[in-house]
Amino acid sequence: MSLRAQNEQNRRASVNVETGRSVAVYPTAMNNSPSRLTPPPRRHNPGLILIAAFKLAQALLFFAMGIGAFRLLHKDVGDVLEKLANHLRFSPESKFVNFLLVKSSILNDRLLRRIVEVFFIYAGLDLLEGIGLYLEKTWAEYLTLAITASFLPWEAVEILRKLTLVRVSLLTVNALVFIYLLWLVTERGKRTRSTGSDTPRA
Repeated sequence: MSLRAQNEQNRRASVNVETGRSVAVYPTAMNNSPSRLTPPPRRHNPGLILIAAFKLAQALLFFAMGIGAFRLLHKDVGDVLEKLANHLRFSPESKFVNFLLVKSSILNDRLLRRIVEVFFIYAGLDLLEGIGLYLEKTWAEYLTLAITASFLPWEAVEILRKLTLVRVSLLTVNALVFIYLLWLVTERGKRTRSTGSDTPRA
């Protein structure tokens, strides 16, 4: 601050001899401080970030599977799988290879188109959930809750039919996602009701 400005503030803060009143002066430098004008950065919820990353990874997986199924259109699926098995050096007598070859015989273009559509729909839903959760949107939390809850019974039945590490892992992850989002939504509802009850009515 220059000497002239400081003298001006001292003069304005001095007692007025004629009126006997003092003039209050508020420094402008403090009001224009960047710390007062700039709000503190908002921290993201680490749980939502983790779930969003999981959903986006699922979206990429379903999208890749959809592209792969789309490339099988108008082709002999059994022949493609047999060439792939030979390229990966799988045994021709492998039960897994024979299972895939038998199942591929029922695949036609009409069924492949439906499979492609299902994969792309799942990819779109996971992408929507992932972006919404990353942005911490309430609608994304409810959407993920509803979709995850709808898959839990089916995943539990699949485990009862055949216990595998993949199915158990998938059910565990989805159950944890459901429990966390349910807790998050419930806690937010409690805080909202508490704030509303503390606000005096007109």
